[in-house]
Amino acid sequence: MLNKIFGYFSKDIGIDLGTANTLVYVKGRGIIINEPSVVAVNQKTGQVLAIGVEAKKMVGRTPGHIVAVRPLVEGVISDFEVTEQMLKYFIDKVHKESFSLIPRPRVVIGIPSQITEVEKRAVEEAAKNAGAREVYLVEEPMAAAIGSRMPIHEAVGNLIIDIGGGTTDIAIISLGGVVVAKSLKIAGDRLNQDIIRYARDEYKLLIGEKAAEDIKIAIGSAYPLEETLTTHMRGRDLVSGLPKEIIVTDAEIRKALSNSIMVLISAIKATIESAPPELVADLLKNGIILTGGGSLLRGLDKRIEEETKIPVRVAEDSLASVVIGTGIILENLDDLSDVLVSTQ
Repeated sequence: MLNKIFGYFSKDIGIDLGTANTLVYVKGRGIIINEPSVVAVNQKTGQVLAIGVEAKKMVGRTPGHIVAVRPLVEGVISDFEVTEQMLKYFIDKVHKESFSLIPRPRVVIGIPSQITEVEKRAVEEAAKNAGAREVYLVEEPMAAAIGSRMPIHEAVGNLIIDIGGGTTDIAIISLGGVVVAKSLKIAGDRLNQDIIRYARDEYKLLIGEKAAEDIKIAIGSAYPLEETLTTHMRGRDLVSGLPKEIIVTDAEIRKALSNSIMVLISAIKATIESAPPELVADLLKNGIILTGGGSLLRGLDKRIEEETKIPVRVAEDSLASVVIGTGIILENLDDLSDVLVSTQ
């Protein structure tokens, strides 16, 4: 009863709980939070020192007793307590301007497709412990398809590829359900690791994850570019142990990423091959939609189109497609209840 009363003073929210970033949509207001999924913890006291943007600044720069952790690994919760603290921080942040003393919102959360029942329940429990009154789960490719305004309830095939930080979800959707889906661990984080490995193997240079991500954003590509791009690669020389800086080109970084890109394309082809022929025929007309941060890699759409012979386009608001989808579900819970995932 008390929960219901507190619920009247709470704002319903949609959350894209990502490995790299967490986005929060508030019913009636749109997206109001977009922060890194990073939490800084004092290991001596167990106290949470910073969450989101402030915590990300500390990555790789903390003393021994302070760790900046990402509580989600490859799209699933790896540290339950820290995830709970992070969710509570975001829920409280949404409600701090209102008069709600104990926020009890209804929450829709995007989860990777093909995660286990235990992992689904972990997300649900973390959200409830963080203050949610009711928790609804939706598979991220479904939420991304809704957020990209795809006609998911029609009897036509819609192929969506959501490339996040920890996972890539590939799904063919028709009549409001997922017909064929694949989830793989090749995503933004893996591409960063590819660049770190390349720097170590080719130049005996040790670089951090943030430096690798900056290089990927600056010159990363999946398809040859019209003009050469270059950037600085700075790190520690593994031979001398001293700082070192070199210039790398887009062709080198493309070579570093090539294996992961090929695995991703093979998974897309396998998904298409296992779909009914009528839906595959629809794909030639409707094309493939890319969403998520990884979809912004230069030339990825061209590369997938060349390999699959199917038109490919990047969603208009690719970074926010999943959270926009959770928001649309929130606004139309009764009409879209069939796309929600059961944890029973």
